[in-house]
Amino acid sequence: MIRKILQSGDPLLRKKAKRVSAVDKKVLEVIRDLEDTLGVQKEPEGVGLAAPQIGKSLRIFAAEYKNFKRVVVNPEIIKISKAKSASPRKSHKEILEGCLSLPYYYGPLKRASKVTLSYINEKGENIRETFEGFNAQIILHEIDHLNGILFVDRLLEEGKPLYKVDGDEWEEVELI
Repeated sequence: MIRKILQSGDPLLRKKAKRVSAVDKKVLEVIRDLEDTLGVQKEPEGVGLAAPQIGKSLRIFAAEYKNFKRVVVNPEIIKISKAKSASPRKSHKEILEGCLSLPYYYGPLKRASKVTLSYINEKGENIRETFEGFNAQIILHEIDHLNGILFVDRLLEEGKPLYKVDGDEWEEVELI
């Protein structure tokens, strides 16, 4: 079922989500809702959606971008790279990151270029997997949601600007 996405002022987005005890019927329903809701996000387009964003305080998210598709339950970061760029030759590049809970706002963020996770998939299987580049950025953004952190918090930490997009117009807005 397609769910309403909570917007940035909602207090649930600031709470640490609860661990999932088992991938049961209720959890599978949340996963289906995440996939359905993410699947219809075209304007703006979404590449990831965490359970807290649809009002469920559970450590679950779905990600989908091009040929990359994952459902992640109870993620634990095993290893994270120190370098915060996609590759050494692209070290000056930052990715404009956005969020479906703060639509049409974007900011230039550098995140770790590689992250290894331990998690449970939608079949209840234990997985250990390494993600790189943009996929790592998606994973880290969604894990932040599970910890009550929004991408604007990361922009503040890095002293980076936030931009609002209105059609073809980009306007810098002040972060408070």
